Amino acid sequence: MEHPTKRERTTAALVHAALDLFERGGYEQTTVGEIARAAGVTEMTFFRHFPTKEAVLLDDPYDPELIAAVGARPASEPPFLRAARGVRGAWRSLPEPETPVIRRRIRIIALTPSLRGAMWRSTGNTERALVEQLVADGAAPAVARVAAASVLAALVSGLYAWAEAPDGSLAEAIELALDVIDVRP
Repeated sequence: MEHPTKRERTTAALVHAALDLFERGGYEQTTVGEIARAAGVTEMTFFRHFPTKEAVLLDDPYDPELIAAVGARPASEPPFLRAARGVRGAWRSLPEPETPVIRRRIRIIALTPSLRGAMWRSTGNTERALVEQLVADGAAPAVARVAAASVLAALVSGLYAWAEAPDGSLAEAIELALDVIDVRP
């Protein structure tokens, strides 16, 4: 078994300290300095790991897999179905995330109005990439934008429902959210 590097240990300490402080005192009231002190590092070290306080919560490593899965769907499918079924397929193939940390992150986002807005801004990058993929595969830009926005709205809704639930897998929550906009293929 590989041991985490010093950077990985520091990042994990920062995330855990931030989550504890956000849950106890609220996201808006918690400062970067408090997070750094609780993790036993300097503010400069915090910023070497995260460009902003909200970046602690908004990490999204799944975009490449989502876009590739949509691109792998048959081009003959309507853009909306390609997007929904591609995203569904990607989620089915991804391992379940480190549930307690991810669930805590999403729960804090769901309960903090400014972070909900930040989540949508972060999702905007995914939406642009999804639109580009659909357009590259022949969809009209307006149709691609509606397809991407609809599917991502379902995905975010599934994330929030999962974070607010006491148990259940993220994959199940995503499946249920996508079922609203597309029957299971």
